[in-house]
Amino acid sequence: MRHMLCIAKKGNDGMNFFDKEPKFVQEERSKLRDYIQRGISAFLVILAGIICFFVFLRFESIANAYKKITEVLAPIIYGFVLAFLLNPIVRRVECWVTPVLKKMFKKDERALKSARGVGIFSGLVVAIVLVMALLNMLIPELYKSIKDLVVTLPEELSQWGKDINSSIKGNSTVDKIVKSVLIQGKDALGNWVENDLMGWIQNDLFKQTNQIITGVTTGVISVVNVVLNILVGVIVSIYVLYSKEKFTSQSKKIVYAMMKPTAANNLIHIAKKANSIFSGFIIGKIIDSAIIGVLCFIGLSILRMPYTLLVSVIVGVTNIIPFFGPFIGAIPSAILIILVDPIKGLYFIIFVLLLQQLDGNVIGPKILGDSTGLSAFWVIFSILVSGGLFGFVGMIIGVPTFALIYYVVKMYIQQKLEQKRLPIDTDCYTEKNYVDEEGNFISIEEIKKEEEKEDADSSTE
Repeated sequence: MRHMLCIAKKGNDGMNFFDKEPKFVQEERSKLRDYIQRGISAFLVILAGIICFFVFLRFESIANAYKKITEVLAPIIYGFVLAFLLNPIVRRVECWVTPVLKKMFKKDERALKSARGVGIFSGLVVAIVLVMALLNMLIPELYKSIKDLVVTLPEELSQWGKDINSSIKGNSTVDKIVKSVLIQGKDALGNWVENDLMGWIQNDLFKQTNQIITGVTTGVISVVNVVLNILVGVIVSIYVLYSKEKFTSQSKKIVYAMMKPTAANNLIHIAKKANSIFSGFIIGKIIDSAIIGVLCFIGLSILRMPYTLLVSVIVGVTNIIPFFGPFIGAIPSAILIILVDPIKGLYFIIFVLLLQQLDGNVIGPKILGDSTGLSAFWVIFSILVSGGLFGFVGMIIGVPTFALIYYVVKMYIQQKLEQKRLPIDTDCYTEKNYVDEEGNFISIEEIKKEEEKEDADSSTE
């Protein structure tokens, strides 16, 4: 029987093995192996083309199947997302509680399990308290805002009509144009009511009523399903958090069993990098958005704006979306305030622009740092593409996803350049610099500097 041994091997610098950048560039191989690999690559390209053609041909069926699978796996997805968000709280509570429990229990294993249970319970309590507090603030304010809007909007529109009427009363030309437009609008509205609306009421009222009832019933069922999926997701998140080390070990074992050591180590490194990018960006963005929501509430309270709490929640929640988030939240909020007081609406727009500058230049960089490593162009690109493909969720996860892709491509390109003994700094590849036929990097700037130095030396001599 062959025995499998775990060999303890410690690095020179003491860092985690998977924190080091993996090597994607392989050593030189035999020509026969290269020919075989090229043949396999050509076969895979042809196979990928056939699969893409099949996907486009049966896109609707595949989309329906994907939708069905995501509906079935919704509780699992919710559970993993919740576990990912609660994991920092669980780890922090474990660090605080573990030394105390080790003094209480004789066995360290029991103390660690108890600390994990306390951490999970604390994380769930924090999540429930935050959600309940948000709903408790938002729902009454939303009801009050809608009620005030319904009551005051007709009066505001009537006042606007009187102001417009008084402003154009002295101008005969404008007065005639407005009266003509109003008469045409009145005739069009009368024809629509007489011909279309009455016919719809007489012929399709029963059918439309059934559709409304069906839609309301479907909506209620969908809400109940979402609530049940969230409850099941909470249970799933507890199991995931409690056994996260075991799941990690099982995944690593499968990777080493199915792949070569180099490829397996590369994949594990990328997985660790993905966890670092996603956790740093998403959790940091949530903290940043909470701070922006609080600052917005304080500022609007000082300025005595209407719908202060509702607008602050909208601005804080939409701020999770990078770059476009503040504007997405500011537009409907500005409309609400303008309907009440146009001057205050203008003040609100100026305030949001100043708050966005504060967030983009001070608060955001302090919290997020350089967690993505992307320039502003790639941030906008990733938001537009992922938002167009996956909606609101895509706008949130698009930036860290593209940041991970960018990291892998950048690492591969740098290793290829190092293999060819070329500089990896982007600033070196200016318009006049080039690589000659022998593979040597030629820097015109360095040549000019050397020539100037030689001229200066010769002149001094």
